[in-house]
Amino acid sequence: MKRIGARGRAAVLRGLVCALAAVGVVVTGPAVAHATPSPSTVEAQIDKQWNELEPVIEQYNDVHNQLLKNRARQKSLAAQLTPLQVQVDLAMAQVQGLAVDAYKQGAPNALNAMIISGSPTGLTDKLTYLDQLARHQQEQIKGVAALRDKLTATKADLDVVTKSVAARDKDLSTRKKAIQTKITSLQKLRIQAYGSADASDGPLRLGACPVTYTNDKGGRAAQRACDLIGKPYVFGSAGPNTYDCSGLTQEAWGSVGVHLDHYTKDQWGEGKAVSRDELQPGDLVFFFPGSLHHVGIYIGGGLMVHAPHTGDHVRMAEIDRMPIAGFRRPG
Repeated sequence: MKRIGARGRAAVLRGLVCALAAVGVVVTGPAVAHATPSPSTVEAQIDKQWNELEPVIEQYNDVHNQLLKNRARQKSLAAQLTPLQVQVDLAMAQVQGLAVDAYKQGAPNALNAMIISGSPTGLTDKLTYLDQLARHQQEQIKGVAALRDKLTATKADLDVVTKSVAARDKDLSTRKKAIQTKITSLQKLRIQAYGSADASDGPLRLGACPVTYTNDKGGRAAQRACDLIGKPYVFGSAGPNTYDCSGLTQEAWGSVGVHLDHYTKDQWGEGKAVSRDELQPGDLVFFFPGSLHHVGIYIGGGLMVHAPHTGDHVRMAEIDRMPIAGFRRPG
């Protein structure tokens, strides 16, 4: 075999590189190893990004809740307007002859009455009857028409507001895709640091849940939250299979007949303020003073049940893990 010199080997190598490039193979140098970020570093990134995302999620909950309420009110007003319009139309149809003239032009005069009657006999009785008929029909139509016009004006104002709310709802809905992309990135960071979606915050349960059980509404609401441990977090969800933070507390208290809106700031205003020393199972624990964008339900022993963030599940946690804004007692 003929030996190839240095120049020959260089030429062969150049030819091989060109051939590989021609078929789309990229030749690179030695791979550079990248250190895996530490769990604490990833958690710091997750906390920072999630604290920016969760207020947007809660804003969507608020706007969407307003939209649903407004649309229900629109439907109710439309249902009330339809029979009123029927009554007005029926009353107008029943006003015939002189009664129509009485409604449109005022009470008929004696001459008209005489012409219709053909004789002056009983003129006073006829005038009295016509006047009463006109007044009755007029009052009947005016009363119904006034109520119809009032409801129509209310519905018109509501339509304007609802249109604005629907536009905001649509805008936030379009942002959901971008939010979900960011959330997916957070989840990848979690997996990279911990190897699984469930390992970052330890076990879902930290002991008995609730820690202290009381057979009142708060205790039963806390028990309901405990029963939901393990359900996946999905933003904007209020069950039955997935929850976000305010959706979880809404479900827990709803199970004992107490309605809470699906929005942290509304829930803050729907309960009685209590101090930390007064905390009882079922009380709501709010976080992040100023923005109020997270909430959990107290279960005793300094612990709560909450729906933390995407990629995680409803779980027990210490209430001091985040900056506390305050406490509220629903019902």
